[in-house]
Amino acid sequence: MLTSTDFTGLFNERFFRNFLPKPALDEIRLGVGTPDFKLTDITNNRTLKLSDFKGKQPVVIAFTRIFTEKQYCPFCYPHIKDLNEKYEQFKNLGIEVLLITSTDKKQSQVVVKDLNLKMPLLSDPSCYVFRTYQVGQALGAPLPAQFVLNQEGKLIYRHLFSFLDHNASVETLLEQFN
Repeated sequence: MLTSTDFTGLFNERFFRNFLPKPALDEIRLGVGTPDFKLTDITNNRTLKLSDFKGKQPVVIAFTRIFTEKQYCPFCYPHIKDLNEKYEQFKNLGIEVLLITSTDKKQSQVVVKDLNLKMPLLSDPSCYVFRTYQVGQALGAPLPAQFVLNQEGKLIYRHLFSFLDHNASVETLLEQFN
């Protein structure tokens, strides 16, 4: 795990916008569609819209907490690594995994390279999608959360951050498709 003490770039506008704690709100209901979004996929250098997957394949939306390209959330770093290592399992089942971060394009490019990411890393530096999904925020970054959508784009599972249960395990996410 990265244990750098380099705080370069940490204290930026995004950090201060997300500094005060806001709890995640459990308002997106199971069995209905989730808000559409359009973000840059840094891994594959393209623009993705969530609605492009509707009717075609299931999607896991994994909001993750990366402070800068040098500072990862200690709860999210192992989750990102596990998702990346098991990405082929999702792909073999016809499922796309969309990892969403609040880092900017430049920082996200470093993350993709350093972690050798296979899955799409979507950059949301304005935190618009994080706020739309009401995942909450604290100490400079939005909180992690996972949303699982079936092929029709309906929410079948969600996991919101808590200090007792940070991220849904990859196994739990895969179980939603059994």
